[in-house]
Amino acid sequence: MKSMRFSLSLLAALALPYSLAVCAQAQIFSEGGPTDVRQLPELTASTSGGPGDVSTTNVRVNWTEFLLPDMMRWNPYESILNVNNVGSLQELWSYTTGSYVYSSAAVVNGVVYFGSEDNKIYALNAHTGAKLWTYTTGGQVFSSPAVANGVVYIGSDDFYLYALDAMTGTLLWRYNTDGNYVSSSPVVANGVVYVGSQSGFFYALSAMSGTLLWKYTSGQEFSSPAIAYGLVYFGSANHNVYALNARTGNKRWNYTAGDAVLSSAAVANGMVYIGSDDNNLYALNAKTGALRWSYTTGGQVGSAPAVANGVLYFGSGDGNLYALNSTTGTELWAYATGAGVYSAPALANGVVYVGSEDGNVYALNASTGVKLWSYQTGYYVFSSPTVVNGVVYAGSYDDRMYAFGLPGDLDEP
Repeated sequence: MKSMRFSLSLLAALALPYSLAVCAQAQIFSEGGPTDVRQLPELTASTSGGPGDVSTTNVRVNWTEFLLPDMMRWNPYESILNVNNVGSLQELWSYTTGSYVYSSAAVVNGVVYFGSEDNKIYALNAHTGAKLWTYTTGGQVFSSPAVANGVVYIGSDDFYLYALDAMTGTLLWRYNTDGNYVSSSPVVANGVVYVGSQSGFFYALSAMSGTLLWKYTSGQEFSSPAIAYGLVYFGSANHNVYALNARTGNKRWNYTAGDAVLSSAAVANGMVYIGSDDNNLYALNAKTGALRWSYTTGGQVGSAPAVANGVLYFGSGDGNLYALNSTTGTELWAYATGAGVYSAPALANGVVYVGSEDGNVYALNASTGVKLWSYQTGYYVFSSPTVVNGVVYAGSYDDRMYAFGLPGDLDEP
């Protein structure tokens, strides 16, 4: 049986944030409309034959943090991997760290960033897996990184949130979160870094300097924040889901579940979707916190949901990955893995990817739940997959970060 420390920290990093970005600019939405500028993909096309005759289109995407700018864990720009070829995925490379890899990868400008329980933060060449740099903290790193404006933001169990130069790994600043673990993964928006801590506070810091802008008193924070409609959403071990004004930290609403809320939220179509240790997945009105519907599974729901095309995907400690109608909560399908699913699913081009405590990374048909591919690692997979530019990145408790791609990818420049 896992210790409470392991169980809570584990469910939290499953909630670790991830955002998809690329090389131009996208928006998150304030209460009045689009205000924040985040990175969106750059579309580059060469033309031949005359105006409007596009012969090639290349989309190179960065996955900058655990959640997407629209907070749905969906990469709509993936064009290489699909339901027809994902069954041919093979290991391109794996990199062995000094301990378990719970952290989920950010992939930005050809570099893979992640943490390990060996106390280190890693930067690897995304194509070869070669180490570019490491930074050693004073504690285990469950947190997943957020990368923005050339800076890597990530928490550690040494009580600090770190800001490192993305090119060199040089320390820019660090912030002590009142003497407790930072398992939550940060989100960066409007020049502000948002992150929770097991100190019982939720923090907003200047992304440039690390200066405290505000903090909010709640329970222990394992959940990673999501931002939409000018609000920041997160769960707490004190059983509550919170919505705070992202600028001031003032509480807009809270919703009380039946147990700890260690999952991270997905926000889509005016709804907040989040799981709880009471075995339920909740759908709440994003503006008011009113319950729209809930769905009961057979185990704790620590997996952060993913949403696309009217379907909500999430894992449960009962070993299933679920797909529900995101409006009604009606079950569309469930896929049974061999053990608990605390990894957060990732969606790309009709395929849903997820890890399991059975040691596998899975790729399923997002419409039907049929398994298209799986890979057996050497131990638990709590890390959440990152799917970008035809490659799937996932960490494992066998101490490794993996990269999977189609045959021939290693020969690509």
